[in-house]
Amino acid sequence: MQTIWKGAVSFGLVNVPVKMFTATQDNDLQMRMLHKELNVPIQYHRTCPKCEEEVKWSDIVKGYEYEPGHFVTFDKDELEEIASETSREIRILDFVDLEEIDPIYYQKTYYLAPESNGTHAYNLLVQALLDTRKIGIANVSIRSRSSLAAIRIVDGVLSMSTMFYAEEIRSKKEIPNLPEETKADERELQMARMLIDQLSAPFEPEKYEDVYKERLMDAIEDKVKGKEVKFAPEEKKTNVIDLMEALKASLKQAGPDKGQAADAAADKEANKKEAKKPARKRSATKAEKDEPKTKEGKQEASASKTRTKKTGS
Repeated sequence: MQTIWKGAVSFGLVNVPVKMFTATQDNDLQMRMLHKELNVPIQYHRTCPKCEEEVKWSDIVKGYEYEPGHFVTFDKDELEEIASETSREIRILDFVDLEEIDPIYYQKTYYLAPESNGTHAYNLLVQALLDTRKIGIANVSIRSRSSLAAIRIVDGVLSMSTMFYAEEIRSKKEIPNLPEETKADERELQMARMLIDQLSAPFEPEKYEDVYKERLMDAIEDKVKGKEVKFAPEEKKTNVIDLMEALKASLKQAGPDKGQAADAAADKEANKKEAKKPARKRSATKAEKDEPKTKEGKQEASASKTRTKKTGS
């Protein structure tokens, strides 16, 4: 593996010198853009639209457009100077539980290996994170880009996952056509739960395959051999409009006789929920409303009736 960054992980006054390596790789098949007639790769040039000449890398600076057509510029040395204070340190700010972080915040993961003089501190941090079951939330700057980072243990290795800042996560208010209510029919909900249970399994990442990549590789091999590329037509999916029927069909597909069993279970669950609902109270009659509620009130009412009878007699 090639080292892409050197620095240190720090928490409190503890410093752990580390080297950084990418933990993931892009296995997509790379396609080049060709001239259709000549089958020759297209070339791209860095051209200035004003002088219409190609610009060398040494003549390129970075700029920020603060107004339309107006830029402030920074050369490489200025940008490195701005980043110099933090670019060699992964500073842990807090330790939190992994479950508290929504996956939407994660970007890319890196392995962190100890420098030759940092093995003791490295092992200490690894063991402490394992024992406390915590992860560190840190600030880091890599290649002129600042981001949050999660420092955690992956297979016994200290790792860093870069994260988005909260301001970089779009608000759900920007999403069109979101339903205002999240209520669901009880029978359909019971079916959905059963389907989820039926399809639940331990996470085994090695069993998932890149189907598109496999089909593309087969097509490439056929074309190299001069064969005509043909694919079997995909089976057309039936548009099941009724949601309950779709759930039943899915359960049947997941296992034999699941549809009928799920239907019965959904009915039973729905009836059970209905039975738990409090019965509606009937309206009280005028006599019941006028009847005293307390013991003393009832005694007083009884005595009053007795007096009335004696007076009447």
